[in-house]
Amino acid sequence: MAVNVKPISDRILVRRLEEPEAKRGGIIIPDTAKEKPQQGEVIAVGPGRFEDGKRIPLDVKKGDKVLMGKYSGSEVKIDGNDYIIIREDEILAIVA
Repeated sequence: MAVNVKPISDRILVRRLEEPEAKRGGIIIPDTAKEKPQQGEVIAVGPGRFEDGKRIPLDVKKGDKVLMGKYSGSEVKIDGNDYIIIREDEILAIVA
């Protein structure tokens, strides 16, 4: 999957990872009632932020799996796919 988007500064382009659909007792929860997944895959990263005239590189890299807050970032649609652009400080953890 090639995306022609290059985030700026300390921003990161993330694709949410869908959680498997769980059926309990024959009840299926519609998509509109499901919570947003908090895990995602990093698609692209910016060059880093400037601090005291020096560029500070980001701790995450393309391909990392990350945990983020439910309401973090800005949702965007690129080539028909949904992504989130978030700042590095909105990432809670990198999943090993």
